[in-house]
Amino acid sequence: MEQVIRPDLSFVNDVIASGGESLKKCYQCATCTVVCNVTPDSNPFPRKEMIWAQWGLRDKFIGNPDVWLCHQCNDCTAYCPRGAKPGEVIGAIRKQSIMQYSQPCFMARLVNDKKFMPLIFLLPAVLFAVVLTAIGKFTIPQGEIVFLKFVPVLLIQALFVPALGFGSLIGILGVRKYWKDMSNTRLSEKQAGGCLSCSTENIMNSVIATVQEVLAHQKFKKCDVAKDRFSAHFFVFYSFIALGIATAIGALYIDILDMPSPFKLGYGTPVKLFGTIGAIGLLIGVLLMISNRFKNAQKVGIGSYFDWLLITVIGVVMASGILSWVTRLANIPMLAYPIYFVHLISVFSLFVYLPYSKLSHIFYRVAAIVYAKYTGRDKTN
Repeated sequence: MEQVIRPDLSFVNDVIASGGESLKKCYQCATCTVVCNVTPDSNPFPRKEMIWAQWGLRDKFIGNPDVWLCHQCNDCTAYCPRGAKPGEVIGAIRKQSIMQYSQPCFMARLVNDKKFMPLIFLLPAVLFAVVLTAIGKFTIPQGEIVFLKFVPVLLIQALFVPALGFGSLIGILGVRKYWKDMSNTRLSEKQAGGCLSCSTENIMNSVIATVQEVLAHQKFKKCDVAKDRFSAHFFVFYSFIALGIATAIGALYIDILDMPSPFKLGYGTPVKLFGTIGAIGLLIGVLLMISNRFKNAQKVGIGSYFDWLLITVIGVVMASGILSWVTRLANIPMLAYPIYFVHLISVFSLFVYLPYSKLSHIFYRVAAIVYAKYTGRDKTN
């Protein structure tokens, strides 16, 4: 039976522009698939994804879990005899997947186009400046440095809770659509007699197994060339958890127990403990990420704008948070408050752009891993 292939040249160009400029160098030797330690045994990646992308077969990536099962270890890139950089190409395809599932579309384009980078930080900066000016707070407060004198708790709640809610909602809606596409693709394969992973496990067991895998960073441990990626991601991942716990404890005392200052009332120890651990861990993690990028640049490349945008935002969150604390202890209000302003902008950006940046893998990669376990797709050597 003949099949007419209609390449989508715009998709090919988008992949190339998103960091997959080496795509056309691939000549299908399958070295990438052979050296990959995380690919399933049946119908493995990334060889098939490389040829689909070369031919502009956009539809092949609708409901494809494999682009997210890839953890971009870049073993494939390091051993590719043609310098096709499959790891970077799959990363570029993931970017296209994010832009497909994350609405509204203009937000996805805004975040993922480097010429708009100044704008994505300017918008929240203007928002904060306008709101603080409207309530008469856009000045350097006198006396002891207390950041809540500059940005009140209610204002933080009014801006950050909706931002996080928006980012999370868009991510969840995107995952729902992605899961539906994965299910439809699997159903079509099954009806055509070509489904290689049609067994079905218990969904709850799959979720539990996925949580265990994510918490242990099991797949990152299988990376060969860029082994240090495990440590970098491990530090960043658990640092955010620690900072989230610190924030939750602060919210508990202020919002639920109605205690305006848990630090002064002697309840600050848990907040300080988790906050300090999170800050130090984030510093180590970001430095490792940057170091690894440059250390392995010759073998796997330095990364695309898509990669560096996330590292930049997390780095600014970390640096501004630590510097806010240092300048407060040093009692330098002319530095402390502006740096804190930058910190707020960076955290707000992290929240509101969550479903559009590389950080959205917390939605799509987790969904792909759950789905792979649920369908029996996740079978590796």
